[in-house]
Amino acid sequence: MERYVGLDVSLKLTAICIVDRTGKIEHEGVVRSDPEAIAAFIKSNAPHVARIGLETGATSTWLWTELNKLGLPVICIDARHAKAVLKMQINKSDRNDAVGIARIMQCGWYKEVCVKGLDSHAVKALLVSRALLVKIKRDLENQIRGLLKNLGLVIGPAKMKVFALRAAELTKERPELALAVTPLLSARAAIEQQIADLDRKVMKLARSNAQVRQFMTTPGIGPVTALCFLATIDDPTRFKRSRSVGAYVGLTTRRYASGEIDWTGRISKCGDKMLRGYLYEAANVLLTRVAKWSALKAWGIRLAKRTGLRKAKVAVARKLAVILHRMWIDGTEFRWSSKETAVQTA
Repeated sequence: MERYVGLDVSLKLTAICIVDRTGKIEHEGVVRSDPEAIAAFIKSNAPHVARIGLETGATSTWLWTELNKLGLPVICIDARHAKAVLKMQINKSDRNDAVGIARIMQCGWYKEVCVKGLDSHAVKALLVSRALLVKIKRDLENQIRGLLKNLGLVIGPAKMKVFALRAAELTKERPELALAVTPLLSARAAIEQQIADLDRKVMKLARSNAQVRQFMTTPGIGPVTALCFLATIDDPTRFKRSRSVGAYVGLTTRRYASGEIDWTGRISKCGDKMLRGYLYEAANVLLTRVAKWSALKAWGIRLAKRTGLRKAKVAVARKLAVILHRMWIDGTEFRWSSKETAVQTA
């Protein structure tokens, strides 16, 4: 008889529950949060297991990958969906959560989450580190500007080395202020060096990946956005239609329809925040900086005249996500067109 297993994972221990096809509990236990320990418990108590469920979490990628290598039919489900079911229980505990997840597996009422490969996670980790350092650098610059502005000293527009030179020049006659600003400038310089090192690694990854180079033929798409799209989507075949990628990234509008009520709201902002931000930046570059015309740019310009530039950027960002996915599936590069042709076809 088939068995169904629920795993409630914590950092040290994992609660396991095994139920039969009717939902009756057959075995329960707690083991170390180690793939081999979990697999040993399941194989000894449920040799004919049909499905094993665990929620998304900090260690779900590692556990899912290792349990699959051990030949177990493990399924990762969205923690938000599981919470909607588990909150119906009167008492919350690891044991009860494991029972609830096992019964979710038994009845089949779940939505499977696509777990990305370890290579994609490694690329995403590099991009997350870079984004964090960029944010810290920006925060340091804003702090320095604020300290100087309190005394009427304004740095003004300044980038790269000009910022440090300008700040040092303004604090030259104020030694008491230099005591506070100089350490921040030193920290900024160190972080700027680390960002430059990460940028070189990003460029190296982009040059060595044929798919990323293909993405970069699209106007506005640079190596960071291309790598982020590659790492976030991971497997393009999991989307039946390219336009579904726009909804996956959170660039489609919300809708509520019930009875006589039917309204459309702002974009959902679900999915990966980093990719959504990079696609918006790419759309801004396409509409404001790229001189070469294409049907996509012509469509975006017309939309900006009708609804405003901000909404047009969001719409173009969604289009970029759809186009990148279709290029990935078809193995083609971006198709350019003349200004006249682009305006006519847009």
